Amino acid sequence: MRRFLPWLGLIAAAVLPAGVGAAPLLLISVDGLRPGDVAQADARGLKIPALRKLAAEGAHASGVVGVLPSLTYPSHTTLITGVSPARHGISNNLTFDPRGINQTGWYWYAEDIRVPTLWDAARKAGLKTLNVHWPVSVGAPVDANIPQIWRTGHEDDRKLLRALATPGLIDSAPGAIAAFPQGIDESVDADAARSDAAAALIERIKPGFTTVYLAGLDHVEHEHGPDSPEARAALERIDGMIARLTAAAVAADPETIVALVSDHGFLPVSTDVNLFAPFLQAGLITLEGGKVKDWQAMPWLAGGGAGVMLANREDPALRDKVAKLLSGLKADPRLGIAAILDRAEIARRGGAREADFWISFRPGFETGRDPAAPLTAPSVTRGMHGYDPAYPEMRSTLILWGKALPWKGDLGEVDMRAIAPTLAKLMGGALPTADLPPIR
Repeated sequence: MRRFLPWLGLIAAAVLPAGVGAAPLLLISVDGLRPGDVAQADARGLKIPALRKLAAEGAHASGVVGVLPSLTYPSHTTLITGVSPARHGISNNLTFDPRGINQTGWYWYAEDIRVPTLWDAARKAGLKTLNVHWPVSVGAPVDANIPQIWRTGHEDDRKLLRALATPGLIDSAPGAIAAFPQGIDESVDADAARSDAAAALIERIKPGFTTVYLAGLDHVEHEHGPDSPEARAALERIDGMIARLTAAAVAADPETIVALVSDHGFLPVSTDVNLFAPFLQAGLITLEGGKVKDWQAMPWLAGGGAGVMLANREDPALRDKVAKLLSGLKADPRLGIAAILDRAEIARRGGAREADFWISFRPGFETGRDPAAPLTAPSVTRGMHGYDPAYPEMRSTLILWGKALPWKGDLGEVDMRAIAPTLAKLMGGALPTADLPPIR
């Protein structure tokens, strides 16, 4: 039960020293990078000299406590805004789409972010900005923007990306549009191509604030599990990309500060839980021809957790019916449900304000995606996140490096919401809308 105790008040944040700021900033995210991957690199058999150099010469968190849910898009939006999902509005990876009309659409569009971002702070500080593949960046206020978006993986997706990127930017990248990866490609090879393009653009544009997102480690950890040989090989390749990006940024400006972050940790998983089945059996979802005809309540899947949405949030009878159903599911040990959060507890935890309940799974369990599957089945993936951020295994990474950095060493455990205001101040800007002040 200790893992589910409130943690928001446990992490202190001190103000940066006076006069700090105005250094160019390179923000690199390695999706799924765990702090132990760097701190315990030898024990894990990892050859990652670039990451180890940044950590040894700069400052690093022992762990970053993330947000609810511990998913890529909510976490990356917290990293860029300094507020919880309840405030910034990106509450899941996929938009809630009960009838499936959005074709598994993700939260791609920056206009859905309800608060100012680091891109806004950089612009106010008069800095030129560059983005390559950061989540929720379509239409972001970025001078040179290659956003993350995909639809079907068809070749037309390349044209979509070209249309949404800053005009001419992809064509000026190495290999131009034919070689630039589709957004749907989350492989390590795609990371390599994007990081090469980002390095070349940094060298040419010399931005004051750059965001680069690398997805390949997360992709491999889902497929093969954390600590797998495949995941270790992926991270070792990504380490070389980090070295290339860092070298490009320092060549563009020797005062550059590099901020290396991740969005969540990872857990091995063995069991899929079909949450749709009990809702169908209770008559809360009605199908016709295999598609949703009507619904009163429905799960909103989130990996190691799930929101539960009510069609009529003001119907007390419906709320009571769903609460009783969820209580019965939690009592079934086969399903691995650790906790059911109600609307008040979700709000207190800064989670999805659209959800009326939140289901948190124990390690080893995840939400299955096939409504026709058995109630439980062997998992289709080997690794997952989305669990309660109080789990130590969900801790993410923060490393800061650069000659202009005002401090070095272990920063202790950091709240993810304190990262964005810290980065804003380091590059000479401010993010007063953040939930917390800068970390020390």
